[in-house]
Amino acid sequence: MARPIKETPVLKGEDAFNFEMRRLEVENRTPEERAEARRKFQEQVAEASKHIQWCW
Repeated sequence: MARPIKETPVLKGEDAFNFEMRRLEVENRTPEERAEARRKFQEQVAEASKHIQWCW
């Protein structure tokens, strides 16, 4: 039988503040940089999929 899932702890104090500050930090990239990053990611996925065998 599976073990029950524990509740997610609530962040308080400095931990909550640090979490919120990191959440608000957003990378500002130009549309061209985003497109280049997406292209590179898709190339890596295509390369990795050559090495993956699916057993259905």
